[in-house]
Amino acid sequence: MVKGALLVAGTTSDAGKSVVTAGICRWLARQGVRVAPYKAQNMSLNSYVTADGAEIGRAQVMQAQAAGLEPVADMNPILLKPGSDRRSQVVLMGRPVADVDAMEYGALKDLLRATALEAFERLRKRYDVVVCEGAGSPAEINLRRGDIANMGLARAANLPVIVVGDIDRGGVFAAFYGTVGLLDAADQSHISGFVVNKFRGAPELLEPGLDQLRQLTGRAVYGVLPWLDGLWLDVEDSLGLDNRSVVMGAPHGRQTLRVAVAKLPRISNFTDLDALAAEPGVVVRFVTGPAELDDADLVVLPGSRATVTDLAWLRESGLAAAIRERKGPVLGICGGFQMLGREIVDEVESKAGLVEGLGMLPARVEFVPEKRLGRPEGVAYGQPVRAYEIHHGLTTVDGGEPFLDGCRAGDVWGTTWHGALENDGFRRAFLADVAGRAGRDFVPAPDTDFARLREARLDALGDLVERHLDTGALLRLIEHGPPAVPSLPPGAGR
Repeated sequence: MVKGALLVAGTTSDAGKSVVTAGICRWLARQGVRVAPYKAQNMSLNSYVTADGAEIGRAQVMQAQAAGLEPVADMNPILLKPGSDRRSQVVLMGRPVADVDAMEYGALKDLLRATALEAFERLRKRYDVVVCEGAGSPAEINLRRGDIANMGLARAANLPVIVVGDIDRGGVFAAFYGTVGLLDAADQSHISGFVVNKFRGAPELLEPGLDQLRQLTGRAVYGVLPWLDGLWLDVEDSLGLDNRSVVMGAPHGRQTLRVAVAKLPRISNFTDLDALAAEPGVVVRFVTGPAELDDADLVVLPGSRATVTDLAWLRESGLAAAIRERKGPVLGICGGFQMLGREIVDEVESKAGLVEGLGMLPARVEFVPEKRLGRPEGVAYGQPVRAYEIHHGLTTVDGGEPFLDGCRAGDVWGTTWHGALENDGFRRAFLADVAGRAGRDFVPAPDTDFARLREARLDALGDLVERHLDTGALLRLIEHGPPAVPSLPPGAGR
């Protein structure tokens, strides 16, 4: 049985590291290998609560599912949640420990590095293979000295590294060569080869370029992954929102149901909308201006890492006034629910004190230092609902109808629960109610199984790896570690 580890890096953010890592995990799991995912440090506002109450990145949850595992904090020991351009909350082993700027973060580096390596070693002892995902690019030379997630991890754990490049963006050959060339010789020795991602067309057209890349770098090309639509589940950050106006199939009624989601500057857990976008006949699009609400049947205010700041943006953009004036269904989730209430008292995130909400729900929110993390269960529309919650705001409801842990007033709903829409029965009942109130001839599909759809997409990732990568070479790389590879010519490195 193969044993070892591998680091999947990328030429850029959103190059496809997360999905390639998940695909390798699914492929190995299907071979009977006990495999676990790992990301030392993740900067993301899409997070999840594990069964034991730890907060980790959604991408690692998806990768754990690909491996057939229940996610745990060791798979993502450090999670950074930006609250502004300069400050982030540091979540260590699933619990928030500090809110820091870039300079203050440096003081935590030794603790973070030690914790990350300890988590990795626990996974390596427990599983046959650990597939690690890097962060951003390994060639971010301004950050190399304190790096934990890329070449710092590769050097500390003696990991082979494959670099994924997004050819759909253009410039992938320069990105591959430049990634290696910017590293010093010791880091270069861990870069074992490349994977071309998101290719549209005939692979033989790439061969001249791939041959030159092999000759120039002395490194292998492990394969070319074709473009495949519909693999956007559990994306890591808002870079993945640009292509998410999608309808999954023909509606059961004569009309589609149109959902407009406010694209807040600090939008978090927008993966809540994945289940809506997976519903046949439902069109989900992310919007930034009031005119985009004109034809919406449902408006969603999603989660936010900076509720008060994003509420101010909502007002400045004109969306707040448009939402208040419109007649039709509105759903607020977590931070969106808080915005819909009468007032917010925040001495924790923004420290703005008392702030007036949109006043569309009879609720008051007060932020407290202790973050609430949980996996609640309840009933709505007569259907069971299992969800998770991540918030500093404590909400008091003084009217309306109960709705999960929040409330409903007329055509406006609010809840702090994430993931509720992944419950098939509840989602169908909610959408049927929305369609009726919006006057749309839309009937939810009776057989959409979101969990099964996610599994099918993970299988599709495993199929991509099996069919388009040199899996034999990957197994040798995992088992034997970094191969002997040349440094680039003098002057090509740093």
